[in-house]
Amino acid sequence: MSLRFLARLLAVGSVFLCAAFLSAEDRYQLKQDWLLDDHTFTAEVELRDTDQELVLKNGLIERVIKLAPNAATIRFDNLMTGERLLRGLKPEALVTIDGNQMDVGGLLGQKNYAFLPESNTDLSSNPDSFQFNRWTVGEIEPRLEWKRVRRVPEGVVWPPKGKHVVLYFEAPPSNPSKLSIEVHYEIYDRLPLLSKWIRINNDSEQSVCVNRFASELLAVVEAESMVELRTANRTRSVAPDLLPNIHVETDYAMGAMDAKTANAYSVHWEVDPQYDTQVSYLRASRCLLRVGLNVGPEQTIKAKSHFESFRAYVMPFDSTDRERCGLAQRKLYRTIAPWILENPLMLHARFSDPDRLRQAIDQAADVGFEVVIQTFGSGFNIENDSKEYLEALRILSDYAKSKGVELGGYSLLSSRTIGNGMDNHAPDDLPEAHGNSPNLVSPWGQAYFAKLKNFYSTTGLGLLEHDGPYPGDFDQTARPPYQKGFDDSQFIQWKTTTDFYSWLRSQGVYLNQPDWYFLKGANKTAMGYREVNWSLPRRQQQIHTRQNIYDGTWTKTPSMGWMFVPLTEYHGGGPAATIEPLHDNLTHYETMLASNLLLGVQACYRGPRLYDTQETRTMVKKWVDLYKRHRDILESDLLHLRRADGQRLDFMMHVNPHLDTSGLLAVFNPTDKELEEHVRLPLYYTGLTETVQVREKDGEAKVYTLDARQRLDLNLKVPGNGITWFTFEKAK
Repeated sequence: MSLRFLARLLAVGSVFLCAAFLSAEDRYQLKQDWLLDDHTFTAEVELRDTDQELVLKNGLIERVIKLAPNAATIRFDNLMTGERLLRGLKPEALVTIDGNQMDVGGLLGQKNYAFLPESNTDLSSNPDSFQFNRWTVGEIEPRLEWKRVRRVPEGVVWPPKGKHVVLYFEAPPSNPSKLSIEVHYEIYDRLPLLSKWIRINNDSEQSVCVNRFASELLAVVEAESMVELRTANRTRSVAPDLLPNIHVETDYAMGAMDAKTANAYSVHWEVDPQYDTQVSYLRASRCLLRVGLNVGPEQTIKAKSHFESFRAYVMPFDSTDRERCGLAQRKLYRTIAPWILENPLMLHARFSDPDRLRQAIDQAADVGFEVVIQTFGSGFNIENDSKEYLEALRILSDYAKSKGVELGGYSLLSSRTIGNGMDNHAPDDLPEAHGNSPNLVSPWGQAYFAKLKNFYSTTGLGLLEHDGPYPGDFDQTARPPYQKGFDDSQFIQWKTTTDFYSWLRSQGVYLNQPDWYFLKGANKTAMGYREVNWSLPRRQQQIHTRQNIYDGTWTKTPSMGWMFVPLTEYHGGGPAATIEPLHDNLTHYETMLASNLLLGVQACYRGPRLYDTQETRTMVKKWVDLYKRHRDILESDLLHLRRADGQRLDFMMHVNPHLDTSGLLAVFNPTDKELEEHVRLPLYYTGLTETVQVREKDGEAKVYTLDARQRLDLNLKVPGNGITWFTFEKAK
């Protein structure tokens, strides 16, 4: 191969960088793609096999539960691909109460755990397990109250549509008691998702203690079969890296800004001790899903009371393509936590004195920003519960509302020390995530949350930025009556946090917090960035901004993550890193606004003001107006087409097949020279076929023909340090 031919080949590769066929894969079995048209996929519950099998299905997934001689899941199928997910039978749940572990349901008799039994007629019930009694079905009810006070896209539904099934189990004759267990399932319309949790009822006259539980146990087909699982020095075994292609998360999530890490306490892929026939010589394949805790909850159920577990969410993917899996996961959040779609424009004011705060509110209202937050270091003190302070903030909040703006404030929770025995005292091998952490059920913690509730009830502020939410730290100290010691310390502090967050959602208070509490009411977390990078020279900040958004939106919607724009100095860097005076750095300020808003992301614009001259005001308002004009598509999912590298055009594309404007491509030139490039864009997820109407910068419409794979050939020409965007609509 000649060097000239190789150079031409590489050139073609760069021109058609976006030529990957982003669509449903060939193994997809259904006639319509649920990510484009989902209206026919509705949840149903039915009995089969002379009332012996209960079937939960929605056209995308199907779970079959055999009801006799005891209840157990005998099939869980991915209808999108035709895959059978399970290879073995397990109990519907496990509980350890007062030190005694017991199965909930389950069937005995499977001999080979590589595949399900051909016949279920020879299976028997474990006489020592909780026994199935009856079942009910109804509609899904809201698990928390969502007070809607902000804009969300049209058609958002809460609670989600679907079916709620409950299986009731009673204590076995071999161990009679007045304990009963409910196993709850939800199957959703339009989404290949099942939710599951348990409730333990204590109808006796005595208290009992729930030491441990597993609310979901699934013996799943392994993702890969490796004979040897050893390190390079052959000294120890290692588990395979590839796990079953199923997304699993719970609302017991904390300590991280991504779902996988935040669910480490509650979601476990483990070795199945019953799987003797696996290929792995050391029987080390991680193909048993267990949802539960390794420590706790260690919760007392008083007489005539109950305990309810956290909820698990299980969603099989229909593809191994990263983008398609991400689209599915983002749709999950829009369905079961739709408050993440609230996405107000926010100014982080660096002061809290009334005069300058009113000026900031006036500027925000003038250019179309929707929230002013009294940020960290501003002098705002949410723990000041004096009547005078609360009344002054109520007056400021009312003033902001009169301008169409919400007022918010900042509070630091974790990563600080209270002293006097009020902090978590963790074991040496489980250090605090942030170095220090107050205990949330200590007298200080109880007073803290009471102050915050009183603050928002009294002042009418509309946003809380909660920095360092509870990250999962353990505590060895007994703190009666709330905490017994180590075993219940994480669960009770998680519950204290999430009860408060759910209360905020019921009050309509927007919640920023750098953690993964979305399923318990949080609106937004950090997109994912290194804070000291905002002290780098301005031009580098532009590249980092778009890289961070590219990396952070594989599993987040644009509205789920915030970015940062330091209008004034932040972590150093001096004048080379900051925007103030705004007019003197107008081009950079505009690039930072466009880099966030064209990608549907809200940033922390941290400084004293949004504009300093009429020219600055005009520029800011231009981008805010553009954002609001195209808000529906800009807050839709992003396709990851080319990551910013500072040398070539970088671009991402919003897609939403349910909108008239079903696509928007944002293109950035990070260099000083004009760049021109011919690209091939995948329009499959816009839902457009055959032809497309294209406008650049809302200009004159041009009609293009798509190829057979719904791709568009488009020429991009962007001046040095320039920005452009294209909208895609159905050709008229």
